This record gives sequence, structure tokens and C-alpha cells, in this order.
Amino acid sequence: MSEISRVLKTFIAYLKRPDLYPELGRKIVKNTVNRGNAFKGKEKTNSWAASKAVSQKEAVSKLFGINIDSFRNDYSEILKNSEQKEKACPIKMGGAGALELIYYACEFTNATHVIETGVAYGWSSLAALLSLGKRKGTLYSSDMPYLAQDGDQYVGYVVPENLKQYWKLFRFADKESLPKIFAENSTFDVLHYDSDKAYNGRLWAYNEVYKRLKKGGVFISDDIGDNSSYQDFCEKNNIETTVVEYEGKYIGVFIK
Repeated sequence: MSEISRVLKTFIAYLKRPDLYPELGRKIVKNTVNRGNAFKGKEKTNSWAASKAVSQKEAVSKLFGINIDSFRNDYSEILKNSEQKEKACPIKMGGAGALELIYYACEFTNATHVIETGVAYGWSSLAALLSLGKRKGTLYSSDMPYLAQDGDQYVGYVVPENLKQYWKLFRFADKESLPKIFAENSTFDVLHYDSDKAYNGRLWAYNEVYKRLKKGGVFISDDIGDNSSYQDFCEKNNIETTVVEYEGKYIGVFIK
């Protein structure tokens, strides 16, 4: 599909969904007036992140006092089945991230309420749900419909059916999904952020969720090297963060 065809298809899909008009307006502004905002401070933050970065294993050991080595063995069958589902999926979305970091954040906090933004195949959802299922907790997820491709039915595709009873999925942009989630639950043990990459979008969501994160809760944000929003947020709030380097990208994580 050409870029013009993709943009046109997306725009038409938005027009068919009045509930998504607020996000359409924000995207138009983001891609015109605020186009340069997405990468604000990128060079500064990549240098900062590189100077602090540790491996996922080091971060989990340092923050939670846990060795991650058993995770892949403990859940080998589930992970294998999920990998096969991803390969068979006709729609291509984002792959698996730092699953152990998410899983052990939930274990460390004995999480019963977790919030994530961004789902795609559902790898991060799976990591959280493997822990939450032990305590019959709830994962609240925000994820925009995939309007440029007919992929809505594949969101969360790798999550096993037996874990979906602990999952509530909100199919709107964060600015619509998060207030709906907060109306259902007001405090959370773990946040995993992996949605709007723009500087302003990230800062808005970081602030909204941080104030609802329990003391002792874990805050995780993927792709913090895209711009300086995460670094700026941490510096403004005097937060000492750990930075994880994973597959050439940076993840920010701290305990509140």
C-alpha cells in the first residue's frame, strides 16, 4: 500500500468513527503545526540514556532483587504458542519487548491493578497477565484501533484465552481511554507505557498515570529515546530512573 493510499484509508476510517474525532483533530495538529515536536530533545536524551543504560537482567536484579533466568523456562509452552500465533497472524504489528521486566515488576509489587498503553499483538499484556492471573488481578489496556489496516481483530492476538478474563481493553486514544480506565479504578501497581510517541502526548500521559501510581509501584516506559519527554519528566519530579537497553532501544523504569 502506498503512503498516500494508507493516509487516505486511515482518514476515511476516522470519518466513520465519530468517537475517534477528537484523536483525528489531535493527529492533524501533530502532523502539521507540531510536526517537529515528536523528536524534541532526542539527541540529548539518547546521550543521557546511553550513559546510564544497563541490561534487562541487571535492572530487574537491581530494582526488584530477582533473577530473570527462570522466566523463559517457566512459561516456555505459553511463549512458544504465542510466537506461533504471531507468525501466523496476517497483520504485522510491534513485536515482543522486555517481557521479563514487565512480569517481574508485577511480581515485585504483588500487582492486582496494572495499566498499559499500547497493545499490538499483546506481548506486554501477556507478560502482565501471567503475573496478574495468580492473584485474579486486572490489566487495563489502552490501544487505538488499527485504522490503516484491517487489524482490529488481531489486537492482543498472542494472549491465551484463559488469561483474557483478567483483561479490560479500551479501544480509544489515550486521552479518551485513560479517563474511562480511571473511572473504573483509581490506583495502580504498575504502569507500562508504549503508545503515543510524541513529546506532548507522552508528558500528558506520564503525569496522569504517575499521580495514580501507588507508592512502591513500578513505572515503565518504552522507547524513551524518541524524544526527551521521559528524561524531562524524571528531572522535573526528581526521579532517579534506571535505563534499560533492549534490542537497540531504551526503556525507562523506576519505583515510585
